[in-house]
Amino acid sequence: MGSQVVQTLRQGVWASLTGGWYHEPDQNKFNNSCHLYLWIFLLMLPLSLHLALPPTTMALSIYCTSITVVFVLIKLANYRLHLMFDEGEAVVRSSLSDLSKAQEKKSNASDSCLFFYPNEKECLCECDWFFSSWVELCLSLVLSCQDEPLEEYCSDEIEVVLVDNSGPGPASAHLDDSDTVKIIITMSCDPQTAAQLEESVKQSILENAQVRITTMTSSKSDLEAKEGQIPNESNFLEFVSLLGSLSTRGCGASTQDEEGLEPKQEGESHPQTDREKDPDYDSLPSQTSQSESSMLQVICRPEATNKEDAYTFHTEEDSLDESSETSTQEKPTRKIYYKLQLFPGKWINILYDRLTLLALLDRNQEVLENLVAVFMAFLVSFLGFVLLNHGCFKDFWVFQFCLVIASCQYSLLKVTIKMKPVSGHNQLVAYGRAAYFCIFCALIWLLEQLLRRKDLPVSTLYGVTIVCHDALHFLRDLLVGFTYCFPITFLVGLFPQINTFTIYLLEQIDMHLFGGTAATSLISAVYSILRSLIALSLLYGFCFGALKEPWDEQHTPALFSGFCGLLVVFSYHLSRQSSDPSVLRTNTVLQLMSARKQASHVPLPSCALQKEILLSDVVVCSVAYILTFAITASTVFLSLKPFVTIVLYALAGTVGFVTHYLIPQLRKHHPWLWISHPVLKTKEYHQFEPREDAVLMWFERLYVGLLCFEKYVVYPAIVLSALTNDGFALSHRKKLGIHCDVLLTTVAGLKLLRSSFCNPSFQFLTLLFTLVFFHFDCPRASESFLLDFFIMSIVFHKMRELLLKLHFILVYIAPWQIAWGSAFHAFAQPFAVPHSAMLLLQTLLTTIFYTPLAPFLGSAIFISSYPRPIKFWERNYNTKRIDNSNSRLVSQVDKETGCDDNNLNSIFYEYLTRSLQHSLCGDLMLGRWGNYSAGDCFILASDYLNALVHLVEIGNGLVTFQLRGLEFRGTYCQQREVEAITEGVEEDDACCCCEPGHLPHMLSCNAAFNLRWLAWEVMATKYLLEGYSISENNAATMLQVYDLRKLLITYYLKSIIYYLVHSPKLSTWLKDANVQEALQSYTKWHHIERDPQVFSVKIDEDYVHCLQGVTRASFCNVYLEWIQFCAGKMETPVDSDEDSPLVTLSYALSVLGRRSLGTASHNMSNSLESFLYGFNTLFKGDFRIAPKDEWVFADLDLLQKVVAPAVRMSLKLHQDHFTCLEETEEASILYEAITNYRSSLVICHESDPAWRKAVLSSRDTLLTLRHMIDDGTDEYKIIMLYKRHLSFKVIKINKECVRGLWAGQQQELVFLRNRNPERGSIQNSKQALRNMVNSSCDQPLGYPMYVSPLTTSYAGTHRTLRSIGGGALSLDAIRSWLCSKWLRVRKENLTSCNSGVNMEDVDCGAGGSSSLSHNRPSSVTSNTRREYRSRSVQPQSQRPPVSSQSGPILDSASTHGLVQRLSNSQLSFNTSIASIFSQPSDVRGLASPQVSSSSSTLSLLFGKRSFSSGLVISGLSAAEGGNTTDTQSSSSVNIAMGPSHRSSSRATQVGNKAMRSDGWPLHAQTAAPSL
Repeated sequence: MGSQVVQTLRQGVWASLTGGWYHEPDQNKFNNSCHLYLWIFLLMLPLSLHLALPPTTMALSIYCTSITVVFVLIKLANYRLHLMFDEGEAVVRSSLSDLSKAQEKKSNASDSCLFFYPNEKECLCECDWFFSSWVELCLSLVLSCQDEPLEEYCSDEIEVVLVDNSGPGPASAHLDDSDTVKIIITMSCDPQTAAQLEESVKQSILENAQVRITTMTSSKSDLEAKEGQIPNESNFLEFVSLLGSLSTRGCGASTQDEEGLEPKQEGESHPQTDREKDPDYDSLPSQTSQSESSMLQVICRPEATNKEDAYTFHTEEDSLDESSETSTQEKPTRKIYYKLQLFPGKWINILYDRLTLLALLDRNQEVLENLVAVFMAFLVSFLGFVLLNHGCFKDFWVFQFCLVIASCQYSLLKVTIKMKPVSGHNQLVAYGRAAYFCIFCALIWLLEQLLRRKDLPVSTLYGVTIVCHDALHFLRDLLVGFTYCFPITFLVGLFPQINTFTIYLLEQIDMHLFGGTAATSLISAVYSILRSLIALSLLYGFCFGALKEPWDEQHTPALFSGFCGLLVVFSYHLSRQSSDPSVLRTNTVLQLMSARKQASHVPLPSCALQKEILLSDVVVCSVAYILTFAITASTVFLSLKPFVTIVLYALAGTVGFVTHYLIPQLRKHHPWLWISHPVLKTKEYHQFEPREDAVLMWFERLYVGLLCFEKYVVYPAIVLSALTNDGFALSHRKKLGIHCDVLLTTVAGLKLLRSSFCNPSFQFLTLLFTLVFFHFDCPRASESFLLDFFIMSIVFHKMRELLLKLHFILVYIAPWQIAWGSAFHAFAQPFAVPHSAMLLLQTLLTTIFYTPLAPFLGSAIFISSYPRPIKFWERNYNTKRIDNSNSRLVSQVDKETGCDDNNLNSIFYEYLTRSLQHSLCGDLMLGRWGNYSAGDCFILASDYLNALVHLVEIGNGLVTFQLRGLEFRGTYCQQREVEAITEGVEEDDACCCCEPGHLPHMLSCNAAFNLRWLAWEVMATKYLLEGYSISENNAATMLQVYDLRKLLITYYLKSIIYYLVHSPKLSTWLKDANVQEALQSYTKWHHIERDPQVFSVKIDEDYVHCLQGVTRASFCNVYLEWIQFCAGKMETPVDSDEDSPLVTLSYALSVLGRRSLGTASHNMSNSLESFLYGFNTLFKGDFRIAPKDEWVFADLDLLQKVVAPAVRMSLKLHQDHFTCLEETEEASILYEAITNYRSSLVICHESDPAWRKAVLSSRDTLLTLRHMIDDGTDEYKIIMLYKRHLSFKVIKINKECVRGLWAGQQQELVFLRNRNPERGSIQNSKQALRNMVNSSCDQPLGYPMYVSPLTTSYAGTHRTLRSIGGGALSLDAIRSWLCSKWLRVRKENLTSCNSGVNMEDVDCGAGGSSSLSHNRPSSVTSNTRREYRSRSVQPQSQRPPVSSQSGPILDSASTHGLVQRLSNSQLSFNTSIASIFSQPSDVRGLASPQVSSSSSTLSLLFGKRSFSSGLVISGLSAAEGGNTTDTQSSSSVNIAMGPSHRSSSRATQVGNKAMRSDGWPLHAQTAAPSL
């Protein structure tokens, strides 16, 4: 704990104060020294220049140039070094100095000499000054190795190392028996050669035990004579013997005074093994490559008195085994160096590594990043020194400002983890502090320049005299003081990342000044502010031209009317568009892709929907411009000034009160938190499981109507009235100057109109507060109503945020419901009371700057966090599901791909997101979620689904949201909070300590009190969404009994037969010679499959106990009937007798299927666990084919299209066995069931991409087998999904509570590094739903099951809402509506001119014609009538085609031809009726019922007075082909057939003119059977 605190103080507090510099004990001295001196240089350079030189341009140039040069050199060197590490090759350099350092830790020996030679083969030597002869010996060997080229000794290498721990000086005084001098010879060779050499060396040592070399010179000369030789198999013994004699002789001279010591005494005095004495010889790096098989080492110990102890032999295995026992500190290190090219042909060696360089300086991977860093360093130095020269800082504050400059510049070189914002790390972190410094210094410099002017104006606004000089001076001092506090500001984390700050700043400007919506990214924020500025600049020009000259009340300038019209048009269009430009870009891409027929792969929003919105805006904006121009030009607002404004204010207040307060309160689950149930209930409120879409209620129609009337009529009229009145006043008297007045008028009008169009939920309250405050409280402070309304809209928005924050704080720290999650919470609770004033101050500041107020470590102490946009999270995090399409094959075969429940269940939240995308915007507009605004958070709670929905952007007809799905089986804390939001309080009868009960339909006092002290509220209890109902059964329970497993195998084999017979390749397989040859053994009746690990009497229906296996005869005895039944259903007959190839192939596949199951079950099918494991393996599609069944590889479709789907179908049939046992035993019912399941049921594994595709495609029923491994449980679940309407509870949470808890988790986990999984801040707190909110954070802060991308829902996709408004208004819709109305009028006029018969006569005529067919019974007539009516309501695609084009044509494409026929026709209604009754009796019997029965249908299509017009049109259409009685009668007959006979070809129309030989028209008889 203490070390963690010290580390936090060092890397957190101190690094934040200095900009990133701190002493890191884990780094080497070089890095820490460089950091220190660099920091001192950056601090002292501006301070010394400012104090030593006058404030001139020369000093500024020197400072900026110095900083720029230093940064260029550092960044260039850093970039080149990283480039060298990326592209260069590392050269390994083994250093014996490291070996000597390891020895120095034990013996304090003297410094060693390092010899390195540039060839790629290193000969290692460590020498000591005491033994110079050994230096000469090793050098001679080094030279011999150096002279040889690389190719000559790549296979046989020598490594001679002298290890001596007997040193001069103080070490020599302590020489004893343990001091050793050893020589190691290493040669690589094969194992056989190594063994032979070892035996030869041992034998040579025994033979030459008495041989001694008398002089050192002769020995050295003998060795130098072999200088050009390399040790190999032939001369290796010579090297060993020669070095042994040399070492023995040399050692005898140095240890002659210790000859009397016995080896036993050595062991007694130093009871160490040879390995413990010399821990370094076997840890030497070997030059042998890994490809060589063995290595032989000979260690010569010169001090050994016994010859058998003088030499030790090691093979490669011995060395590795012994080296594993050696401590890492005792092993010598290999230094790696890189070659850095300074100039062409000039290289230097760099003994450095990448990790050390990264610890020294941060890496900038791109050239652009380096250039930006250098530019930012220059800008910091320039702006900082300019302010120093201007004298903005005095005395000690000069040093403080230089400290801030140094911290900003140092952060461009090295950024520590602790200094980074708590939101995470990205590439912009390094530029954050410097960017903020540049922004503040630029503002201070700008204010300093403005203060130098002498003509600053003095203005009066809202009764307050504003002296610009004093205001600017105060603002400058405020910015200077804030600049001083940069170290503290970054320490407590009040500044976000620079990109987050940019999004936040642009979003707040766009929302509060221009009425925009929330931003979803940096590009979105820039795009939104740019389009608002473009609209403002266009409107400014019109308004400036209109207000430049005064005008009277009787005449409004056309320029001002045009300005008002454009203001309404721009406001409406901007409110209808999303702030994300990718939507518009997607629309363009979709149009291009649709031209290439590729648009089907792009998800919603579709191209058609975006096109519909744009076309609708064109029409609506055109109409709105014309109406606005006309209304403002009529001077109605000036002429009726007091009356119009009063009426509009009263209307806005009344409509707003009813729409946004009364109706939402009456629809809440607990209206006013007193009533126990909703007053306005939906139809689904009392239904247990609604099976249909939510029914549209009358109050929902009223709500939509009032909402549209309010935002499209009332508020535009109020704003236009205020614009007209204020514009008239400003044209005569300018208050703040012409430009300022015009700018304020334009900005206020744009903001008020856009906010009214987007979300007018709180506009009526803002309007009422504006009227009350400026007309009653402070009437003299009012400037103009438009400006008052604009200012009050901002103030009221902040007041709502303040109330939400105070409500969150009071609910969270209420002592009677506090939930202490840890001991710190109990400690912090009483200490929060004395700091209430500071808490209130923080609340006010966080409200002004829109920053979260987070509970510190989840306690009652609140601290402010850094500002964030409405989207809150900087990273666009979303869940990616793991399946077979994005995982490796080895994980699919050996493991369960994404087998955890969270990954598998995330698909349900993804489908829920799709459902919300279609319905959310429409449901919000219908008032089903109550009042809402940008940033609101809701929880959708169902039986197993619990999702947090975050509303990010609210537009006019669009909503952008993000869904965060929580775990199905959450933690204990989550379950407690889910119970809190699902349990009801209606049965609570308590009041304080007693239970007196409550009034009918009312809540008790305790229940009402408790509901008021919650940060959440239930808005609806029966909110319907399309989803999937999940039912699961334990597969072990269903297959526990052997008979049930036998039944599953039976269904498995029957399914194989079914899929085999229905395969389109069946004929190919039966005729394939290779397949028939491979199945030759299966054609024999005496063939027996006797694999006891596959076939068993317990699970195989066709098992023959006496034969101990399965035969063809037993197979036919069980499955031949099923084979013949399936073959009989085929269109093409197939031979299916006992000896047919079909039976042979079915028998072979049945054996293959069972053998695959046995192989997957590890040949232990009798065990239930093994059986389930094997069946699940086959269900996934993992088939392990035995050698006997390799014939199936002739065509893999036998596996993929026959066996694999049979495994899955058998599982469903086995489930049906428990519900309808008798039915599944019949072949016909089983066949029909499999056929139906093939088309209606999706059966596949959840890791199959087809599963996700089926779910997102809204398939009705799905089945899968899931292997669940969780908390030691290993279960197999059969999961069935049924698509239905799921009922959710909609809970609205205080959005400031959600933002505060999210910010607290970021601060605790990232900044304070609290990794405790049971930390107090995530314990359950029912009043704030703390665990559910915190678990919905982005990973790794939270643990949501699914996080959706930002998704936009449009009102046009809601079916119920479209039924109310009739869809989007477009030119095509208007043209179709006008054409239909014009045709109705034209038809009625023709009917009234050509005949005096009204609609009642037509009905009588139809009834008469019906009565003429007396030869039919009345029952037959009524049945025919009913049958036709049922056909008339069928979809057009389901009706039989006809061969006539006569009939009511309503298509817009045929309008021109219809009008032409109307103009050329002279037939009357009487003629058409007469043609009906002039038919022969058999036709009349058919036609008369049609005419009478179609009267209701045609009345529905054309209106009550248009039935005759329909007949006239039919007659006219037929008259083009000839004005004969038969043609007219056929036309009249066809008109009775309804609109299903409109679409017929031109050839059929020509054929209608031809007559049969018996005098009947062809089309009349053709159309008759369709009746």
